[in-house]
Amino acid sequence: MNNVNKTLYIPLYGKSFVSKKGLFLNDKKAEEIWEAEGFKLRGKSKSKWLAYYMGIRSAVFDEWLREQMEVLNDAVVIHIGCGMDSRILRVGNGNHKWYDVDFPEVIEERKRYYTESDSYKMLAGDARDCEWLTNITESESAIVVMEGVSMYLSAEDMQKLGDSLGTHFEKIALLVDCYTTFGAKMSKLRNPINDVGVTEVYGIDDPEAYEGEGLSFVKEHAMTPEKYIDELRGFEKFIFSKIYAGGLSKKLYRLFEYGKD
Repeated sequence: MNNVNKTLYIPLYGKSFVSKKGLFLNDKKAEEIWEAEGFKLRGKSKSKWLAYYMGIRSAVFDEWLREQMEVLNDAVVIHIGCGMDSRILRVGNGNHKWYDVDFPEVIEERKRYYTESDSYKMLAGDARDCEWLTNITESESAIVVMEGVSMYLSAEDMQKLGDSLGTHFEKIALLVDCYTTFGAKMSKLRNPINDVGVTEVYGIDDPEAYEGEGLSFVKEHAMTPEKYIDELRGFEKFIFSKIYAGGLSKKLYRLFEYGKD
C-alpha cells in the first residue's frame, strides 16, 4: 500500500477513538477494523485533538448526505476515496444504490470487512482518471462525497473529475473538504499525514478553482458546527473550540458544496 493509501488509517483511528468515547459518531465497524488491523500510527496522527476533528468532520459529511438522500430519492451515492470508512453502514438505507471507490489495493483490503450486495458495490479506481465511472450504469443523479481526498489532487485533477461526473450524470450534489493554499504549505511542517510519508498536497483559496464544465460552486459549509463541539466538556471543549474550530482552522481547511442541475 502506497503512502497516500496509508493515510486512510488516520481517520479510521479517529472514528474508532470518538466512537469508543460515545462522541459524534456511532461507528462500531471502525472500532472493529482498527482493533483487528493494529496499524501503528505515531506522532500527531494519534492526537486526540485530531481524532475529535476527524470525528466531527465525518459527522458533518454524514448529516449532509442524509439530507441530500431525502431530497434526491433516485440518486446513486458515490463515496470517492472511501478508504475503510463505514459510511455505508452509518448512512446507507438500502433505497439508494451506493458505490464506494478507492485504489485497487484499498478496495482489496476493504473487501475483507465489507460485503457487496445488489445495492452496494465497491469499485477499484483512481479519482484522476474516472475509468471506474463506466461501471456505474445509472446516469440521472448522483450524490458524491469526497472526504480527505482533494488535498492529494491538483485543481486541474478536480476539474477533470467534475467534468467526468457532469458528463455522466444529469444532476449532481458534491461535498468536498480541501486545504487552503496556506494550509497546504503548512502541512509540509505540521501535518499528521507526514507521519505516514506523504509530503505533496494541494490547496485552493477560491472555491471556483474546482469549477469546470461539470460542476458549479453552491456554498460553503461549517466544518465544526457548535452542536458537535458542545459534546466535548471543560478543558477539551475550550482547547478544541479555540484551536481547531476558530479563525485559524478556517485559514487552513474549508468545506465546499458543488452541484449540477
